[in-house]
Amino acid sequence: MSDLMNTTGISRRRLLQITSAGVVVSALGFNARAAMAQGTAVRWVSPRGTLEVVDDFAYWVAKKMGYFGDVETVIEAGPQDGTATVKLVDQNQSDFGYPSPGVLSLGLEQGMKLTSAFHIMAGDVFDFAFQKGKAPADLKGLEGKTIVLGSAGWQSIADPMLAAAGVDLSKVKYVEVSAWGQALAQGQADAALTWEGLRAQWRGQGLDFDYLLGKNASVFPANSFVVRSADLEDPAKVDLYTRYLRGWAQGLEFGWINPAAATQIAMEQFPGLATQMNPAAAVESLMQQSALMHAHWDKRGKWGYHLQDSWQAYFDAIHKIGQVSQVFDASKVTSNALIDGANDFDHAKIKADAEGFQLSPDYAAVDVAAIAATV
Repeated sequence: MSDLMNTTGISRRRLLQITSAGVVVSALGFNARAAMAQGTAVRWVSPRGTLEVVDDFAYWVAKKMGYFGDVETVIEAGPQDGTATVKLVDQNQSDFGYPSPGVLSLGLEQGMKLTSAFHIMAGDVFDFAFQKGKAPADLKGLEGKTIVLGSAGWQSIADPMLAAAGVDLSKVKYVEVSAWGQALAQGQADAALTWEGLRAQWRGQGLDFDYLLGKNASVFPANSFVVRSADLEDPAKVDLYTRYLRGWAQGLEFGWINPAAATQIAMEQFPGLATQMNPAAAVESLMQQSALMHAHWDKRGKWGYHLQDSWQAYFDAIHKIGQVSQVFDASKVTSNALIDGANDFDHAKIKADAEGFQLSPDYAAVDVAAIAATV
């Protein structure tokens, strides 16, 4: 293995060091800082270190279609550090973060007063990638292997999935590399943590892997929007956040009805990304994610709704493996208080908007039905 692999063995001590040191407002862009100073915008920061993905399609749809109404919004890439998304919320430098349940739990462990207010990924979005022909039969086959991560904080995502599959975590080595997909392609690890949507994006970039899919192997929840718990006690913030989340919910519904249109809107934001993924790959990326955003709909029925028994099972599991020192009460750290209001919109209008959207020839040519059969 190359020197790249020798630089970043990740210890549990490092994993749990979710302190406030080093996270300052300069992590956000100029526009965000200006809006923060004026107190006029709802601020959202990505956990990925980039916005050049289709993952946030619902935001771009809502912006284009006017679904945020008079709510001023700021969206920022933020640092790639997987824990920045909770630190920035805790320090009042962002209103909404988008962490995995593992990263949220690490923030809670450090005493951050955070609440999950809108559950985006209701199914487990996380996967493990392998070089072609080298995937084990199941997650137990990762015991004794090296897994490459894009951020040390992502260990909190992988550990519970592996432990639930019976893996001895002491026999797994994690390595942090910023270009982790390329590291796997170069044979510098046995596996890489990835997620739905990125799976299609990687293939569009020429990174052709085999996968074990989390949605087939895990019952845990995935990423959600978190806020400061105190904000849910402030009537003005509750009203503002409800209207903001209503924009996201309408964008999610638009994308569920017409994924090609939602993909086209998102890709128009990032011309460089369009050089890495053709329209079919981009639509597949969006549909992989949208399927999980719509997961367990028979029990949820509304965008953002938390199934608290699923969250409690997750919190119980991470305590069992020692990732946190206490069992968090899902009913106290997740909330459905904003969900009815967020879903209180004209569904017929969204359907008409989505079905009537004028696709470009490239996106009109995408066989959405064929992609749906594979998602």
